[in-house]
Amino acid sequence: MPETTTKPKRPEAGTSPPDTLVLPQRDVRRKRPPMLSFVLRWETARRVGRVAILMALDFAGVSLGIFTALILKAAVVGPLNWDNAVQGTKDVVSFAFLLTVLLFARSQLYADRAVRPGFSRIVASLFEVTVVALIFALVNGEQFQSFYVFYGSLFFCCVYVSLFRWGYERVSGALLSAAGYKRRAILVGSGPHVDDVAKALSETTASPVEVVGYISLTQRPDNGLRSLGTMEDIPAVLASERVQEVIIADPDFPQQRVVELVDQCHNRGVSLRVAPSTAEILMHQAEFVPGQTVPLFELKPPVFEGIDYALKRTFDLVVATLLMIVLSPLLLALALAVRLSSRGPVIYRSTRPGIGGAPFDCFKFRTMRTGAEQLQADLEEVNEASGALFKIRHDPRLTRVGRFLRRYSLDELPQLVNVLRGEMSLVGPRPLPMRDFQRLEEWHKKRYLVMPGITGLWQVSGRSDLNFDDLVRLDFVYLENWSISLDLTILLKTIPAVITRRGAF
Repeated sequence: MPETTTKPKRPEAGTSPPDTLVLPQRDVRRKRPPMLSFVLRWETARRVGRVAILMALDFAGVSLGIFTALILKAAVVGPLNWDNAVQGTKDVVSFAFLLTVLLFARSQLYADRAVRPGFSRIVASLFEVTVVALIFALVNGEQFQSFYVFYGSLFFCCVYVSLFRWGYERVSGALLSAAGYKRRAILVGSGPHVDDVAKALSETTASPVEVVGYISLTQRPDNGLRSLGTMEDIPAVLASERVQEVIIADPDFPQQRVVELVDQCHNRGVSLRVAPSTAEILMHQAEFVPGQTVPLFELKPPVFEGIDYALKRTFDLVVATLLMIVLSPLLLALALAVRLSSRGPVIYRSTRPGIGGAPFDCFKFRTMRTGAEQLQADLEEVNEASGALFKIRHDPRLTRVGRFLRRYSLDELPQLVNVLRGEMSLVGPRPLPMRDFQRLEEWHKKRYLVMPGITGLWQVSGRSDLNFDDLVRLDFVYLENWSISLDLTILLKTIPAVITRRGAF
């Protein structure tokens, strides 16, 4: 009797076979013909339009920057000749613009507005363009009576490109806001972490996110958000709530659940983002060690060495010197106010652990009355900070002038002298008083592998509103992602953070 093959019997309409996985009708990851994909997907067209507009603005900025530098030199040296300036711009703008596009793309300056860097990255990238152009010119045997054309063009290109991009951000942001554009997201994690991330997102204006609800693995946090059920309800939630992002707000999220969540999100074209834990941050520093029977990765300590240290130290010296000169009238006025307001020295020397835990005298304008340190033991029970920190919102030991200095962080300005002395950096982990340092856990002390800073991610990411473990994790984020551009960004963001007194006490 010949063998016969029977086809599996199809289930009746409206039913599904027991114990089988019901897949979506179409996997959004399935490839389409390229032209069809481009035509059908408005998102692709929007991205192309964004990149085209930004590149056009950059071309205009670079061209105007070079032209302005040349015409200014002609006006000073003479005679003024517009045709020569125009021709000189045409001769170099193509090469300069090509470098600009390549380095801007590497710096994600053409990325989506939610992740696109700002002014500091623009300046850093244009500086790199200038350096590459200068080296290329010298290698090709070009002779220059002065290098004004390079630093003059750099200055004006920074002005024009930043101004054009600022205008683009304002106009496009206004249009998106008027259209009610927001990225719909849900939070997944344990209660406390969900609460912290929801609060941080609610304060973010640069990249608007509409948190439509949360799915908590443990207790239900009282954060005013809508509970969307359990992990088993995620497929239905993604479909019904038109979710664009799922944010894992829990460093201890179960790995098996992560795998399931990745597949569920990607099958539906939903972005999945994760708030990293300290271990995940450190893993980016892992370096492969060859020649082993088992693949091993070495976690190197987060320290600045070699060229990184030279760059950071040079940046600190130049900027600290300029700040000392510019702020000298303010420093003298504050010193006089401290002297006249209460008895005691103008400068308070606070012994704090520096790099490697070595103690140094951290300079501050005195903000408290004489004998304030002896009274701290009596105030421990009213400490309002978490972890090893000691903070009191209405500290009775503060003088009237001291309260004002603390409110706007002006008492920290004398630490510019610490920077010049090589004891501190402009940006880095904040040095803690010895009382706080003695209460740190061992993993906390890894932040002392680098030079402490006057400001850091603490100051621009919530300051005293964050718990201590989160503050330490921010230090690891900074160490992993350090660059001159990041230091400049933190310095610029410190100004509004201080003015608005966000989280300061």
